[in-house]
Amino acid sequence: MILEISKEQTPEGIHLVTLRGSIHTGPDCRRVEQEVEQLLANKQTRAIFDFTGVTHIDSAAIGVIVRCYSRLKNAGGALRLAGCNGMVVSSMKLTRVDKVIEMFPTAAAAAENFPSATPRP
Repeated sequence: MILEISKEQTPEGIHLVTLRGSIHTGPDCRRVEQEVEQLLANKQTRAIFDFTGVTHIDSAAIGVIVRCYSRLKNAGGALRLAGCNGMVVSSMKLTRVDKVIEMFPTAAAAAENFPSATPRP
């Protein structure tokens, strides 16, 4: 299934990036990274990746998610994951990403008490 990406901004200024389909090595991973690059270029550092519609991720995709998390965190922001289920949540737990990046059942739950951005020089 082809990766579909949509994004919106919540009233609190958090960017919700909704992913649907499969995320694999190559163009899919690059598209996810480009979303974060665009946010950072616009001085936006708070994001939620909603995986509710994602059916499969590979190891390269997990690496990209961790890199996106690091880039946002280093810019004074945060990344949270929402809606991970099935194979996706199993992969996150197997690789222990769930111990590093906060995971929530829904995007609404992920948006609650989202930390404020801390500007970096």
